[in-house]
Amino acid sequence: MDYVLLGIQSVFSNTAMFSVFGVGIPSCLVTLFLGLLTGIAVGATPGLAGPTAMAVSLPILISVFGVRPDALLPVFGFLIGVMKGATVGGAVPAILFNVPGTPDAIMTTLDGHPMAKRGMPRRALRIAHFSSVTGDTASDIVLFVCAPFLAIMVERFLDLPEKTALIILSLTFISSVMGSSVGKGLIAVALGVLAATVATGQTFHPRLTLGIDGLQNGFPMVSAVLGALILGEIFVTLNDIWRGERQASTVQSSHGDVADGLQKGDLRRIMPHIARSSVIGTLIGALPGVGSTLAATLGYTVGRGIHKRRKRPEDPDFGEGAPEGIAATEAANSAVSGANLIPVLSLGIPGNAAAVFLILAADSIGGFNPGPAVFNFTRPQINPELVVAFGIFTLMALGNLLNWTIGGAFMRAMSVMSRIPIRLLLPIVLMVTLTAIYIQDTRMAALWITFGFGILGFFFRRLDIPVLPFVIAFILAGTLENTARQAFSATGGDPFFLFRSATSVIFLLMAVAIIVFLGRRKGHGAAATHPN
Repeated sequence: MDYVLLGIQSVFSNTAMFSVFGVGIPSCLVTLFLGLLTGIAVGATPGLAGPTAMAVSLPILISVFGVRPDALLPVFGFLIGVMKGATVGGAVPAILFNVPGTPDAIMTTLDGHPMAKRGMPRRALRIAHFSSVTGDTASDIVLFVCAPFLAIMVERFLDLPEKTALIILSLTFISSVMGSSVGKGLIAVALGVLAATVATGQTFHPRLTLGIDGLQNGFPMVSAVLGALILGEIFVTLNDIWRGERQASTVQSSHGDVADGLQKGDLRRIMPHIARSSVIGTLIGALPGVGSTLAATLGYTVGRGIHKRRKRPEDPDFGEGAPEGIAATEAANSAVSGANLIPVLSLGIPGNAAAVFLILAADSIGGFNPGPAVFNFTRPQINPELVVAFGIFTLMALGNLLNWTIGGAFMRAMSVMSRIPIRLLLPIVLMVTLTAIYIQDTRMAALWITFGFGILGFFFRRLDIPVLPFVIAFILAGTLENTARQAFSATGGDPFFLFRSATSVIFLLMAVAIIVFLGRRKGHGAAATHPN
């Protein structure tokens, strides 16, 4: 409880950005509020997403707040606000214009847009907002409870060989569940580890630099991650527009903005679906690499089966404008966001793109290293990382409070963002991204590296190789190498240190089993889809 109070105090006692009637407003609260509004606006814009806004804003935030330890919480506040706001705002174009702003909003279009076409857009938006924020809040509560206990268990029962095997298992799992095939996922992980080993390690001679002076310090993490994730996606989208394979603006007209709202009995009808989908989204989100699209699809599918058995004759079916369909989808995909931070804070393993940028912020500023050591209560002095962790929990709770109070109104006001053509947005995003990178690193080499990884991300997408395993492997490669080196030294230079512990052997066997099982399953699925 002492650390909980210190975490809350760290948020409210942060440096005041400005004052109102003589009362200083902490910078954490200001950045959280601005991040939430930015996230809703970005989520309501087709073609953009929360990770895009986080990628563009991160270098700018670091240049504004610096890299002092007291900059951690303001930067985290903005990123958390974007993460939460984008989840809520993604339902706007899906409902009003039948244009899913994000992949997990595809299922929202099935019932949200038919309801809007029947003259009830506000009702659909209110149901989506209530379901989304409820699922997000439930997931955050699970995060607050589970992350510290999971970290304590890992720190108490796992030694260096077991932690090395756990990272290998996590990378294997992430590579296997993402993408169309396990082989392509493993290729992405291998390339990510290879890129991260350039000019790194504990030797005095740089590795894999090919004699190029610009690679003496390796690839900057921000340039590599932003290039592969953001620039690669921008290049693919612009290429599709130029080739005529994607419409520059796919907004469809809807019926007038009718002054409707929640009807009597709506909450009673949707609450069972919200509760069920919140559990589904939380369980899926706690697994690294399993995204919100699967949670939305599974929540919708389970809800449709139950609704079909229990609905009244006059109630619409799923796909015809059922409020339960909107609730089941939005609660599931929103519940993923909080649970995705469980492996980040407790194990230091990012599971989605939003978590990647939180890791990048912590790495760029310093003073906070996500992982089991964060939740160490036994230090004789105060553990500053634990204070930051409970500060993050406080910011997430405040973000939910803002979403409950003003998020819905701002979400409905952002429907105008859905009408902006994507062909006008993406060049602006590209320019702002490169400007933000140059602000943080004024070397032209950083921009060339960003472009290089952007081209790599473009070919990844064209070859159907998942990008996120590459990025996560790039981030975790240093941790994997350091943990393996320490384990090797601690065991007296035993080259078989991974096989001397029953727990590490179990982790390695699980990694092999995942590759074999999911590889055969995806192989059969591909054969069924493309028969000879």
